[in-house]
Amino acid sequence: MKGRTVVLDQLNGTEAAALLVDGQLDDLLIDTPDQPRPGAIFRGICDRPLKGQGGMMLRLPDGDTAFLRQDRGLKPGQPMLVQVTGYATDGKAVPVTDRVLFKSRYAIVTPGKPGVNVSRQIADDDERDRLKLIAHEHFDSDMGLILRSSCDGAAADDIAEDITAMHDLALTVLADADGSAPEALTEGDGPHALAWREWTRPAEIVTLPGGFDDLGVLDQIDRIGQPRIEMDGGSMFVEATRALVAVDVNTGGDTSPAAALKANLSAARLLPRALRLRGFGGQIVVDFAPMSKAHRRQVEQGLRAAFRADAVETSLVGWTTMGLFELQRKRERPPLELS
Repeated sequence: MKGRTVVLDQLNGTEAAALLVDGQLDDLLIDTPDQPRPGAIFRGICDRPLKGQGGMMLRLPDGDTAFLRQDRGLKPGQPMLVQVTGYATDGKAVPVTDRVLFKSRYAIVTPGKPGVNVSRQIADDDERDRLKLIAHEHFDSDMGLILRSSCDGAAADDIAEDITAMHDLALTVLADADGSAPEALTEGDGPHALAWREWTRPAEIVTLPGGFDDLGVLDQIDRIGQPRIEMDGGSMFVEATRALVAVDVNTGGDTSPAAALKANLSAARLLPRALRLRGFGGQIVVDFAPMSKAHRRQVEQGLRAAFRADAVETSLVGWTTMGLFELQRKRERPPLELS
């Protein structure tokens, strides 16, 4: 199977979406009905400050709690709009931000940040001018607007429709900001809507029931449920613990410097996909095969190039004194759980 294919189906009775590139599973989105979705917007009620952590706990609907990483000027009982930024780990509050965004395939509306901007990934000056003209024709607001990279070459009517829809949604939500009780104002996008919003490159769309089974997605999901990943010249193990995600890179029987560099560069290239498919985030520690400091620079360059193309925000922290490499990755997705 050549090209890109988006498969919209269910996994264990839950909505899910898979992206195949030349038949290989490249991305996987799975819904979590028991948790607020990232992107969902709530009217939260400030509960109590956590002075030691510089944040505020908020009450959400249905007895849920949220943590906002700032408390300046906030008082218990005060309502405020917050947006879910990721998934909560066991026993922890839902992470939220007060910088609420309204995001669709082509447009992002940003309350409190006026101005019209076009994605820097669109380099052609004529295309940028075309998009700015569309924005000015269809967006008259004191809010801000960002036109995403997916606008490049898109039909003007489709872009205008997204701009209008996101602006109208923003006005509706902002009008409900005040109130004495917590309330869910938007649900956030599920996997099918999120696939449409984020997987914007041309692809064949498959929506038939059983698409995961027919196209081999289920078999590939079973394989990524295992920690071992075979690589060119070695293997890599990716395993989650309660505190962090541990990655171990091995060369097999060949312990020469060339074999170590080959395995480590392969691991650097494959790591974003391995983490993305498994839904792993938080603190990540990589134990690369032993190598010289000169080779470390090559591997770090490989990591930066690989994560630059990854959709999930990841910070490359650097090397520890023991020769491990640390990363910090946003928990935008739940970890993969197979029943």
